Amino acid sequence: MKNKKFSSLLKEWYEGNLSFDERMDSDIHKKETAETEEKEIRLVKDVEKAEKELTSKGYKFFSVIFCVILALILILTVNFMPLFADDSTPTANEVYEHYVGEGRDQTGAVNTVAGMILDYRAFDTLGESFVLFTATCAVLLLLEQSKKQKVKEKESFTFSNDPIVCTIVKIITPIIIVFGVYVLFNGHISPGGGFSGGSVLGAGFILFAMAYGEDNAAKIITPKIIRVITICSLSFYCLAKSYSFFTGNEFNGIHSIITPGTPGDIVSGGLILPLNIAVGLVVCCTMYSFYMVFKRGRLD
Repeated sequence: MKNKKFSSLLKEWYEGNLSFDERMDSDIHKKETAETEEKEIRLVKDVEKAEKELTSKGYKFFSVIFCVILALILILTVNFMPLFADDSTPTANEVYEHYVGEGRDQTGAVNTVAGMILDYRAFDTLGESFVLFTATCAVLLLLEQSKKQKVKEKESFTFSNDPIVCTIVKIITPIIIVFGVYVLFNGHISPGGGFSGGSVLGAGFILFAMAYGEDNAAKIITPKIIRVITICSLSFYCLAKSYSFFTGNEFNGIHSIITPGTPGDIVSGGLILPLNIAVGLVVCCTMYSFYMVFKRGRLD
C-alpha cells in the first residue's frame, strides 16, 4: 500500500504536477493549524473549568451570606416579639377574649376551635390544604411509575390473604367510615372537624384496600375520582371563603346571605360545615393516595 502511494507521488513529481516544497509547506501549515486548534480547545476547556470553579465558589459564598442575613432578620424579629405569656400582649387578652366571648355568636359554631380555623383564619387553613395537595402532586411525580414501565411482581403475601386480618378489617371498616363522616358533620358543634374526620376516613379506605386488595380498591376509588374530589374541594373552599371575605367587609355595604344559624344545630355555623367537609375530603384523598403509591408503586 505504501509502495503504491510512493509510486503515485513519484509519478506526479516526474510529470511536474507535484512540488515537494509546496507539499512541505502544506504539511507544515496543516501541523500549525492542528496545533492552533488544539491550543484553542485546551484554552476553552481551561476557561470553562475556571468559570465552573468561580461559579461554585460564588454560589457557596452568596449562600452563606444569604443564610447569615436571613438568620439576623429572624433573630431581630424574635427580639421585637412580646414575651411569652405576657399579659399586655394582644394574643393574651384581646384575641382570646374575642374568640371565646364573641366567637359563638359571630360564627355560629359551638366548637370555638372550628370557628377560629374555618372562619377567622380560614385562609390560613386553605394554605394548609394546598400544602397537602402539593405534597400529593410531588409524591405522584416522583414515585408513580409510568404505564410503559414494567410493573414489579406482586408479593406472595398480602393482608387480603390473612383470614384473621381480613375478617376483622371487613367488620370495622364500615364503622370507621361512618365515624369519620360523623366527625366531619359534627366538627362545628363538638370536638373534631375536617382534619381529624378526613384522617379517620383515610384510615378507613386504607383498611378497605388492605382487606379487599389494592387492585379492587383502585377500581372503586380511581385516580380520576381522587383528582376530581381534591380539585373540587379546594376550589369550593377558595370560592366560599372569598365570598365570605368580600361580604364580611362592613365598609362595602354588602352582607352575606349565609347566616350563622342556631348554635348547636347540625345546619349551623354558616360555611363552617361545608368547609369542614371540603378539608376532610382533601385530607382523606391525600392519605389514601400516599398509601397506594408507596404500597403499589403507582396510584391506578
